[in-house]
Amino acid sequence: MMDLLLTYDVDTTDPGGARRLRRVAKLCEGYGLRVQKSVFEIVADEADYLRLLARIDEIIDTERDSVRIYRLPHHGLATVQTYGTARLESHRDDLIV
Repeated sequence: MMDLLLTYDVDTTDPGGARRLRRVAKLCEGYGLRVQKSVFEIVADEADYLRLLARIDEIIDTERDSVRIYRLPHHGLATVQTYGTARLESHRDDLIV
């Protein structure tokens, strides 16, 4: 399993962009926890990771949109510090937050 931080910025200056934004958000909701409007924390195996990449590639406009995926150290999501209204949530059954 790998810990990922996924961020995206979808150009919503036209109706097609708004649709892509919704599709990217919905896709990410199926893989991880939304921690900010366009930021997801994801725990995935290699197969899920490759499926996620393929689906993102199908959805976004590579000339106008941006998706960044950071691979974190193993169990890196267990070391997150939050401030303000952010809440910590468990990403795995074996982690207690």
